[in-house]
Amino acid sequence: MRLIALETATEACSAALWLDGDLRWLLERSAARRHGELILNQVDRLLAEAGLAPTQLDAVAVGRGPGAFTGVRLGLGVAQGLAFAIDRPVVPVSTLAALAQQGADRGAEEILALLDARMAEVYWALLEVGPDGLVVSGEERISAPDRVRVSWSRPRRMALGSGAALCTEVLRDLGLADADVDPAALPCAREVALLGAAAYARGGAVSAERAQPVYLRDRVAEPKTASAAGGTEFRG
Repeated sequence: MRLIALETATEACSAALWLDGDLRWLLERSAARRHGELILNQVDRLLAEAGLAPTQLDAVAVGRGPGAFTGVRLGLGVAQGLAFAIDRPVVPVSTLAALAQQGADRGAEEILALLDARMAEVYWALLEVGPDGLVVSGEERISAPDRVRVSWSRPRRMALGSGAALCTEVLRDLGLADADVDPAALPCAREVALLGAAAYARGGAVSAERAQPVYLRDRVAEPKTASAAGGTEFRG
């Protein structure tokens, strides 16, 4: 299976190519206001280095947010445009899940993914590593940093993402040591490709016109209590 993945929801810009388990990626961390300039060049470079034409792809995966409004919209627009051009489906992947995958790759069993949402708020979600991959415990949320509330259930825990810098006291109260917190972590297309390939194999691809962004700010900003049966799976 051949899949190109895009991630532009934060100040970073990245693209990745999944070729039957062989993963290649490009990441530009300081890409604020340059996503449009960089992302298509990254896609072209990865395809050229692999000797592939766009029509040889099976799908396009994209970080669907939450994240910066402009970045999320641009990434999804590019993914849809490419998918329309080659008549292939889109695989939307949660930006927070992609971020949490980095923690899972480091051996964490439970990961609090946090992104700076500006306006004194953070996007966040608690994810667990289950038998089939990452599972969101409850729902993705936006709130003031001091309203982040989680109940740990696994011993190996980690917090990642730019929002962690706004939640120092909260994370300390949650029992996380400095070594368990990485505020420099940013979502990358590498993890979007990993999760996207797994979702595609499960039938999680959608037509280009059905791929939708997730902004969270359109919804109530206060966190809600998750139901025991709730949760969205991100298997990888």
